[in-house]
Amino acid sequence: MLKDVVFGQYYPAKSPVHRMDPRSKIVLLILYIVMIFIVKNFWGFLLTGGLLLATVFLSKVPLKSMLRSVKAIIFIILFTFIINIFFHKEDGAKILWDVWLIRNVTDKSLYYAIFMALRLLLLVLGSSILTLTTTPVSLTDGIESLLKPLSYIKFPVHELALIMSIALRFIPTLMEETERIIAAQKARGADFESGNLFKRAKALLPVLIPLITSAFRRAEELGDAMDARCYNGSKNRTKYKKLKFSLVDLFGTVLSLTVLAGVILCNLYLGATI
Repeated sequence: MLKDVVFGQYYPAKSPVHRMDPRSKIVLLILYIVMIFIVKNFWGFLLTGGLLLATVFLSKVPLKSMLRSVKAIIFIILFTFIINIFFHKEDGAKILWDVWLIRNVTDKSLYYAIFMALRLLLLVLGSSILTLTTTPVSLTDGIESLLKPLSYIKFPVHELALIMSIALRFIPTLMEETERIIAAQKARGADFESGNLFKRAKALLPVLIPLITSAFRRAEELGDAMDARCYNGSKNRTKYKKLKFSLVDLFGTVLSLTVLAGVILCNLYLGATI
């Protein structure tokens, strides 16, 4: 399961999405998240899902890699679905199932559960595209450029952007390290699969200690490497690659705004599912 974590990984490819300015991708991701949360019917999800599929196709990222990100949170999606089925109540709803332990399942609660599961699914898939198509260095430059106005109030913009990009990059690294530690513990006879929830959680303690130790060691090695290269976050630092907008960014912006307009029209004229 840990190896299925896609968030933070980069997939190298030559595609229009990879060539986009990182600032554009960050802003368009925020716009995409806004679209997901203002959708009020399934027609809106159809538009946002179409935008997502078009982006995946243009990015040349294998669909298998995208679905791995869903596999990692499938439990959260199922938990959200089940909770909303049983606990979402609305007046005038038609009861679909009311037998034994499964009671008061209505059409409104079913629609709402599907709606929330789709929202979470599209949110995870859309967020994964950013890190899959953007290198950590480009992501740092994009975040720093977008937050540059805060530097006028003495806010450490460069340091914050660097910390965020390193944290994203360390996610898959720590997942791989966890897999290796678990494999080593299993070779020594550790059991992580039997017993109740508390026993399984207790069995993970021998994994957490070496994982934390490894994380501190990697952070120290990274700090030493940066010091050895005379790194400093001064405002006079120059950049090897200059960020600039292109026609690809313009096309992505126009497409996203068109889908946003379509979502708003669907909300106004097609009514709300929830």
